Amino acid sequence: MAEMYYEKDADADLLLGKNVAVIGYGSQGHAHALNLSESGVPVVVGLREGSSSAAKAKEAGLTVMTVAEASAWADVVMILAPDTAQKKIYDEEIAPNLKDGDTLLFAHGFNIRYGQIAPSASINVGMVAPKGPGHLLRRTYAEGGGIPSLIAVHQDPSGNTHALSLSYAHHIGSTKAGVLDTTFSEETETDLFGEQTVLCGGLASLVTAGFETLVEAGYQPESAYFECLHELKLIVDLLYEHGLSGMWFSVSETAEWGGLKSGPRVITDAVKAEMKNVLTDIQDGTFAREWIAENESGQVEFNRLRDNAANHPIEGVGRELRKMMPFLSKAKNIRDVSGG
Repeated sequence: MAEMYYEKDADADLLLGKNVAVIGYGSQGHAHALNLSESGVPVVVGLREGSSSAAKAKEAGLTVMTVAEASAWADVVMILAPDTAQKKIYDEEIAPNLKDGDTLLFAHGFNIRYGQIAPSASINVGMVAPKGPGHLLRRTYAEGGGIPSLIAVHQDPSGNTHALSLSYAHHIGSTKAGVLDTTFSEETETDLFGEQTVLCGGLASLVTAGFETLVEAGYQPESAYFECLHELKLIVDLLYEHGLSGMWFSVSETAEWGGLKSGPRVITDAVKAEMKNVLTDIQDGTFAREWIAENESGQVEFNRLRDNAANHPIEGVGRELRKMMPFLSKAKNIRDVSGG
């Protein structure tokens, strides 16, 4: 069993003596900056001039600087801009303002793993990667809890990058939930794989295919929505709290028998083989090269795929049904939760 770090293992004072710049104020950026600030860490938010997020950060009581100014002021720079924007920001505004012995932190290893950012040997490079979206990181901190994080060290000329990363994880709340050592390669490859095959890509495709199968067979779209999407939360909560065996225990025996028998008919050996192909694309850099090229060419295919997903019939049915659910009426628009 891998070792987990908790509050007793972190040197909370280590980060309190450092100036920290959080670059970006999106989903992760707003959560990191606010959690750090409320933990007593000297923190500023670094944004491009004219950023629409500047007003939100200032309204939250945070100091806002340009990325260059923030990088020059800071001892620790956490880059939370989108993966594909980081290289340009780093090369033009962060790198020229770093001092020997400064620490550069990432919440995802993409740009280090695929060689897009290559800090000088005099810079400490670490990672603090919360295992959840920014709004959850913020909410659990505000409630007195936290979500788990992964930490890693890529370069360590000062000899304390691991301890500093753990201290940072402590001040965003993660040592209340548990912090695990990893490497930049492991975090990047497993994160991309999980997103693409299970958590986002695989789940969305499974839900959509199930919805389409029922509707094409003549069932009401509303019934298909309830069965293939709405009830997912009930199952995911069971998985989250009790694991697979706890989920099987909690559902009916009919559901358990049907699931154990039919699940492998859907997720076949061929599906698993394709998962391995996806993993190979991640490991050998194929996915990274394609994603970088897609951004350099204006995201045409990305926008086409995004529009197709947004315009699928399941979205229209879901919007109408959710309006009829009083318990969802108070849910915030996810796009308004953060500064992104």
